[in-house]
Amino acid sequence: MAVSTSSPEKGISVVTVDFPPVNALPVSGWFALADAVRAAGRDPRTRCVVLAAEGRGFNAGVDIKEIRAGGASTLVGANRGCFEAFAAVYECEVPVVAEVHGFCLGGGVGLVGNADAIVASDDAVFGLPELDRGALGAATHLARLVPQHLMRALYYTSRTVTAGELLAHGSVWRVTARAELRAGALELAREIAAKDGELLRLAKAAINGIDPVDVRRAYRFEQGFTFEASALGVADRVRDTFGTEGG
Repeated sequence: MAVSTSSPEKGISVVTVDFPPVNALPVSGWFALADAVRAAGRDPRTRCVVLAAEGRGFNAGVDIKEIRAGGASTLVGANRGCFEAFAAVYECEVPVVAEVHGFCLGGGVGLVGNADAIVASDDAVFGLPELDRGALGAATHLARLVPQHLMRALYYTSRTVTAGELLAHGSVWRVTARAELRAGALELAREIAAKDGELLRLAKAAINGIDPVDVRRAYRFEQGFTFEASALGVADRVRDTFGTEGG
């Protein structure tokens, strides 16, 4: 179980998450991911970061088993870890390309919603099953992928959307076959990395500065309701009717 960084080509850093069996990250994993993305972005040799994952899917959210075992303190840790990881992607000093395969759920949507671009395989699905799992959050990031009313319907129903549907909405750059995913992500990253490195960093800061929604503040607001659901016992009641993997 690890978060690793590699540099397959000049100017490109690939941060890879690998937490079998489903990439449901423990508290430490979210902080490790945040640290890796920030470090890659600070490296003056890096002009683009690719965020990828090993295994069956890109991300299944938080580790519900850990939260159920650890109680309120672990929930706070998970909230803080997700906040830091999402913020690290958004605030990375260079553009971040999310390379998504399989399932991208819960916290996975938080990561890709804050990325600069998404390349996905044709088997990728995206969604927030939070209401089925006794949680709330990341509507901030889903709203960056789909129109407002669709976001609300997806959030309330816990349904998923495919990479092809997101391509139609313009939030996915390209959909590839699973075997061609890395090549597709690197192709876009290579085009970005060909630009002047200093100018890219200025461009990233400028684009973030004109965002109509403060994603950090909006997500923090959502997290308050996640903790409220836990304090009221609603979260445990819902989780008792659900499985123990992912979140």
